[in-house]
Amino acid sequence: MRILLVEDHPLLGDAVQVSLRQAGYSVDWVQDGVAADSALCSEEFAALVLDLGLPRRSGLEVLQGLRSRGACIPVIILTARDSVDDRIRGLDCGADDYLVKPFDMGELAARLRALLRRSAGGASAALHAGSVCLDPATRSVTQGGQEVSLSAREFSRLHALLLNAGRVMSKAQLEQQLYAWGDEVESNTIEVFVHHLRRKLGAGCIRTIRGVGYLLPRDTAATDSHA
Repeated sequence: MRILLVEDHPLLGDAVQVSLRQAGYSVDWVQDGVAADSALCSEEFAALVLDLGLPRRSGLEVLQGLRSRGACIPVIILTARDSVDDRIRGLDCGADDYLVKPFDMGELAARLRALLRRSAGGASAALHAGSVCLDPATRSVTQGGQEVSLSAREFSRLHALLLNAGRVMSKAQLEQQLYAWGDEVESNTIEVFVHHLRRKLGAGCIRTIRGVGYLLPRDTAATDSHA
């Protein structure tokens, strides 16, 4: 999943970016509020990790602008401001969670998993569609109780589809959600990974909706309709 990180401290920003990438996320990192606004207006992200004390435009201003546009992207605030009033202000402006510096990288990853799960309407830690079960915490996938071995990129693509189970995802939407700036995206990358997932999970697991995109039905036993 693709995350936007907004943090002006070079060492902390680099550490968070590396940690989240190791956790399987694609991470774009900007270091001021104006750049954050520009990215949020032009790109799609699964979640936003937002510092408050930013140059050029504060994190609260970025957050208020985001919510005024009706964007529902999950937002976790990272800040050294630890007073109750600061936390209340951030949450009232539209943040979904709040993490005070210094923080543990594992906790940040866990809080992101929880935000993504809730944004997809899920209550349990794992994501399910029919007999397929994906656990973001352990980065494991099972089908009918049997473990399925996936590469890191196959896992990220299945994760994106499961978060949107029951909804058609276009190729462009999948690319927007999965690839950070600078990542090389070949023209048939999504098709190739869909083919790999079908081979490992069954031909009927992911349906092609001609001219529109891909659908992972909530019931993965649904009749296959791809070419």
